[in-house]
Amino acid sequence: MSLDQLIKNCINKNAQAQSQLYKQFASKLFSLCLKYSKNYAEAEDNLHDAFITIYNKIDQYNNKGSFEGWLKRIAINTALQRYREDVGVYDIVNEGNIEDVSVDINDDNVSIDFLLKIIQELPDRYRLVFNLYVLDGYSHVEISELINISTGTSKSNLARARMILKEKIEVYNATPNSQSL
Repeated sequence: MSLDQLIKNCINKNAQAQSQLYKQFASKLFSLCLKYSKNYAEAEDNLHDAFITIYNKIDQYNNKGSFEGWLKRIAINTALQRYREDVGVYDIVNEGNIEDVSVDINDDNVSIDFLLKIIQELPDRYRLVFNLYVLDGYSHVEISELINISTGTSKSNLARARMILKEKIEVYNATPNSQSL
């Protein structure tokens, strides 16, 4: 079945089409939910809620841009909405001039599993901003609108996330047998 036909069938509330849509995109969307969730269980909840939204609003997809991009935006917004509802996002006053720290994620000594682990360990607000800016390409203005913070706070949170990641990578690289972490 073509993607266009699958979408049409989902608009008509066809359960088989909805199941096929889930099977086709769940793993990609789950990975995305995991980036924006505190843990695995919350990511599962976010994926579930995202698919409910997708099924309810699929008739609003207007073929502008990719369908997968539309699905990803819903998944991200679902996770961010849960974050806002659960803990609220507090706009932190920029505490002076924080230098922009770069993190070398192409370091051959650092495994992708370790990078994902330390990104997931970041405090929520830092992890959200880091993922949105670095991994998903959102601007600070877009981030500020998505999670209700100022652009200055977005920049500050990104700098702090990078600083934490850089420190953890330095410790990792300095630790004997760090490759087994």
